[in-house]
Amino acid sequence: MKKTLLLSATLLLSSSLLKAQTEVEQNPIVKNNITLSSDLMTPEALWSMGRIASVQASPDNKKIVYQVGYYSVPKNKGHQVICVMDINGKNAHQITVSAKSETDPVWIESGKRIAYLSSESGTNQVWAMNPDGTGRTQLSKSKDDIEGFVFSPDGNSIILIKEIPFHESIKENPSDLSKASGRVVTDLMYRHWDEYVESIPHPFLAKVSGNNINDGVDILKGEPFECPMKPFGGIEQLAWSPDSKSIAYTCRKKTGRDYAISTDADIYLYNITTGTTKNLCKPVGYVEPQIDACHSMKDQAVNSAENLKNNPGYDVNPKFSPDGQYISWQSMARNGYESDRNRLCVYNLASGKKTYVTEAFDSNVDNYCWNTDSRSLYFMGCWHACINIYKTNLQGQIKQITEGWNDYASLDIINNGKQLLTLRQSISQANEIYIVSPGKEKNAKVQQISFENKHIYDQLTMGKVQERWVKTTDGKEMQCWIILPPHFDPTKKYPTLLYCEGGPQSPVSQFWSFRWNFQIMAANGYVIVAPNRRGLPGYGSAWNEEVSGDWTGQCMKDYLSAIDDATANLPFVDKDRLGCVGASFGGYSVYWLAGHHEKRFKCFIAHDGAFNLESMYTDTEEEWFSNWEYERAYWDMKDSENAQKTYANSPHLFVDKWDTPILCIHGEKDYRILANQGMGAFNAARMRGIPAELLIFPDENHWVLKPQNGILWQRTFFGWLDKWLKK
Repeated sequence: MKKTLLLSATLLLSSSLLKAQTEVEQNPIVKNNITLSSDLMTPEALWSMGRIASVQASPDNKKIVYQVGYYSVPKNKGHQVICVMDINGKNAHQITVSAKSETDPVWIESGKRIAYLSSESGTNQVWAMNPDGTGRTQLSKSKDDIEGFVFSPDGNSIILIKEIPFHESIKENPSDLSKASGRVVTDLMYRHWDEYVESIPHPFLAKVSGNNINDGVDILKGEPFECPMKPFGGIEQLAWSPDSKSIAYTCRKKTGRDYAISTDADIYLYNITTGTTKNLCKPVGYVEPQIDACHSMKDQAVNSAENLKNNPGYDVNPKFSPDGQYISWQSMARNGYESDRNRLCVYNLASGKKTYVTEAFDSNVDNYCWNTDSRSLYFMGCWHACINIYKTNLQGQIKQITEGWNDYASLDIINNGKQLLTLRQSISQANEIYIVSPGKEKNAKVQQISFENKHIYDQLTMGKVQERWVKTTDGKEMQCWIILPPHFDPTKKYPTLLYCEGGPQSPVSQFWSFRWNFQIMAANGYVIVAPNRRGLPGYGSAWNEEVSGDWTGQCMKDYLSAIDDATANLPFVDKDRLGCVGASFGGYSVYWLAGHHEKRFKCFIAHDGAFNLESMYTDTEEEWFSNWEYERAYWDMKDSENAQKTYANSPHLFVDKWDTPILCIHGEKDYRILANQGMGAFNAARMRGIPAELLIFPDENHWVLKPQNGILWQRTFFGWLDKWLKK
């Protein structure tokens, strides 16, 4: 339900989650040189595409190493491989051929070798190889899996991420009951995302000696806290100082109920020589103000103007400046608000002064890197439904570097600061590798250097993407994407889908998804109307925050404004064949609109949506989300008008007004929004005699990650739409 959840799984999955889904037991899965039977996108074509990640240039800027994932529908598996190309994109080739997935490649030893993760020896360990794939050598030999790693700049040390046992919320079962499946739960956060929390990640500081990495020392030994933070945190939450003497790390030092209601993560500085740790966000002796666990923190003392100086919100992803004088990180101001504006904070290590250098950019900093001069930084941010690259100096003066209908998805400095290495995607193309040469404002030279899926794109006709600005009911302008079917004929009328975004505060940007893919919807003969309704970033903080505490207010009016504008002003939209689809908050939106659409739509599809908000409040694991969005627990709503309105507008209370066929989809391992929500919606529809189907996945979470489940999802999705919109 959080703002990141409905973005492409390819963008959001950490490498450890990808590996868990893609381990191969026998022969490796290779690039599929598929020949399509038509020029229209199919689920099989989507799953045949390679998925690029983990891109890094060699220190001499002559080579690029990167990771690609390939999937097999018949085997229902995937496989991660490592590739190398010249910096100009030539001579791209795969250098790993193991039956095991190999991930997270980085250059080491001044570019002489590539380090990576592999489970070839049985557990996931750090290996190294020559740039041509020869000389494969296992470096670490821990009994535990290594989930992430980062070498020190001098190459003598390494941080290893390993899981340690954790029994703060679930008791350890008696040793003589080794086959018992029961769990005795004592506190909150006993489940997170899709797992019972019985282990947590910790960073281990290990020594590197030739081809050997020792087991290392836990730098959080005795502390029952995650680092990196679950469920999505990775090695980006830790950083080495340039002199290899310090480690900055991200941690939310809370457990149980305190963890479940709080987003207060801090940046810590660990001194390798002394073993001491300093909190860079909080003063020495800081005492957190008392928090009412059943109320939103909006107006509590923890978010007072005075306490905001102590960084009570999310502070994550530290990076040292090249000269070692500064540490930067992404910082949200308020506790309990996971969708607060993500700012870029720069901390002066000598003075302790914190400066927020992106205040002139009224949207989120999605990723960033230091320039080689240590006096400026590049960052990515969403504005008007596109994620582009910007530059800021230490005084907060911002310049836009790139423009266009695209989403940049990673960022790294190459060629001594003259260029940027990045991934980029759009509604019409999955991630590919690009080199950006900054110029005058918005005038960067952008060169695509990878063409991983060209052999598939060359066989496809993509639908045209259009931008449309729509007048809302309160007199404002709302940006919408309109995606047309391939071979579009303006004289025809097409069935049309209203797309409802999740989050509730994630942008309908130029993202590419391997499931919620606009081009495959268009290829199936549908026009898509995708509005950036109230509550989405990229239009200023006021627009972004208007959804919190008002889920059924202006944001729902915005949805209807978008589809009503399309039916009134786009002659190719068939007003008698409209569908409404969405997931997470988008699924909630579908359930709510099912009782309020006034017969606009002929069918609905809701994936992993909240149906009963009273149940949702205590079902979900990250309680801070419900507290901020609903404002109060349902048993304590009497003093909050927004809470009363939220619960009074729960979709389950309007089932008596449902009159339209609905498909409900849910994963039973979704601990963010439990499967009882989808089951309850389906059961209610059938009890009322409304045509309905339930697609339930016992082994999937908030996403659908297994290839055959993905194909089943697509076939069921379009089968339902075709049944009701193509009569």
